[in-house]
Order: sequence, then structure tokens, then C-alpha cells
Amino acid sequence: MDLFSQVKILIRKELILEWRSKYALNGVLLYVVSTIFVCYLSFKEIDNNPTWNALFWIIMLFASVNAIAKSFMQENRGRQFYYYTIASPQAVILSKIVYNSLLMLLLSVIALGFYTLVFKNSIGDPLFYLISVLLGSVSFASVFTMISGITSKANNSSALMAILSFPVIIPILMLLIKFSKNAMDGLDRSVSYDEIGVLLGINLVVIVISLLLFPYLWRD
Repeated sequence: MDLFSQVKILIRKELILEWRSKYALNGVLLYVVSTIFVCYLSFKEIDNNPTWNALFWIIMLFASVNAIAKSFMQENRGRQFYYYTIASPQAVILSKIVYNSLLMLLLSVIALGFYTLVFKNSIGDPLFYLISVLLGSVSFASVFTMISGITSKANNSSALMAILSFPVIIPILMLLIKFSKNAMDGLDRSVSYDEIGVLLGINLVVIVISLLLFPYLWRD
């Protein structure tokens, strides 16, 4: 069976398991909605565009950690050994990245809709802001999936995940805040092309590193 077929089957498995349990999606949705509601009770309204934008990305950052940290924690050793016999490590990590990206895309769209409903604010270029949110979701998914795979071999240490992800996620977060702020201000789209290129480059590097490193972790 080729790599593409293995990835497709593993993604289908992830979707079936999620549909049966729904604990990951429901839990993260509850976290996002409750966090936004608590922020609303605290601030009532946010008139400052940079604050509005930064608060949204902080909420999405912690939501992505909660959603993706469980990627490998729910896989017991018996199931991992079964995957080892039927699929390549590259297929396993790619399926996790694709599935977590789909999960984050759905979550980010719902979060953005509820956030804009609670904290009304004018966005100069709504389409480009949505693109920044979708690109940020994929970036968070790829980075945290790779880190989750590494920490799964260290007893899923949450402290280790925070330490390993910090050097990678901070530059991504800075680029996303700048990119989305440009969209909020309605600036010309060409101004954000550099940020888009760097974000796409980081995602590509993270995926390549995941494909190179995960087989060595998989053998353990």
C-alpha cells in the first residue's frame, strides 16, 4: 500500500474515532466559548484593534494546545504497535498533521465567528483576515503535532511540550499577529506577502522535519 493510501485510511480512522467519542472537539469548543465569554464579562467591549487581535490569537494558541496535545496521548502502546505493523511512520505523522489541521480549521472558524459576535469590531479586509486565521490554524496544527509526537516518547510531559514548542511557536505567533493586524487595518494585501511566504516556509520546514525525525521516534 502506498503512502497516500495509508494516510487516507489513517485520517478516516481518526475521523471515525472522533465521531464516536467527540470528547476532543466538544472539550475544546467548550474551552473556547467559555474563554471568550469570560473575556466578555471582564472587558465588555474592546475598541482597540491591536488588543482585539492579540486577544483572539492568545485564545487560539491555548485552544490549539488543548486540542492537539492529546494527539498521541490517546494512543496506547498496543495500538501504536499495531500501527507499526500496518503503516509507515511517515503515514502516521502525516495523517496526524492533516487531521489536526482539519480540526483546527473547524475550530478557528467557529471561534472567529463567536469572537466577532461577542466583541464587535470592524475588520478592513475580512477575507484576508480569515485567510490569516486559516493559515495560523494549519501552522499551530503542524507545530504542535510534531511536538506532541516527540513528547509522547517522554511520558507526555506537558512541561517538555511547552519548552520544545516555545522557540517555534513564538515567531509564528508574531507573524500571524502582524499579518492579521494588516488585514484589520485594511492595508494593501501586498504588504502581507512577506509574512505569508515566511509562514508557508515554516510550515514546510516543520512537516519535512517531522517526516525525517518521526521514524526514529517510532522505532522506540
